[in-house]
Amino acid sequence: MRVLLGGIIISLGLSSLPVQAQQPKVSDSQVAAMVEALRQSAPKNTPNDGLYSDWQVKPGTVKLWTNFCLKKELTPTQFENDPATARKVVSCVINRELSKQLKAIPNNETAAVGSVACWWMTGNYTGCNRGFTADFVKNVTKRYQQQRSKPEPQR
Repeated sequence: MRVLLGGIIISLGLSSLPVQAQQPKVSDSQVAAMVEALRQSAPKNTPNDGLYSDWQVKPGTVKLWTNFCLKKELTPTQFENDPATARKVVSCVINRELSKQLKAIPNNETAAVGSVACWWMTGNYTGCNRGFTADFVKNVTKRYQQQRSKPEPQR
């Protein structure tokens, strides 16, 4: 009985290994490339446009994201005036969203990046296939690929 039970436990443990191995892991370089692509693709700061930081984030979104990522709420002005913190928060959110999309669209990093860019602009992962949003997604995807093709810094 012990041998049978041990065999079942080992079988169950091994059967879950391929599933775990297939779970997408977002690398720091993927997150950094996406964050930079979004920053470079953001509409240029226009005075009094109601958007904050190099990433042009809405005030309500700043509060939600800083609560989620920093466990404290920053005002949009605090977010705007601290580029390092803004990048940290955007990186946190992009890590979450890119992970979701790499899982939803396995083996297609470009499509996952496009879905995240669409979500960034509209709040939806799909529907950005024409007009301004399509141009934005194409621009982000191109800039992401440029960032990813850069050699990693030596440590």
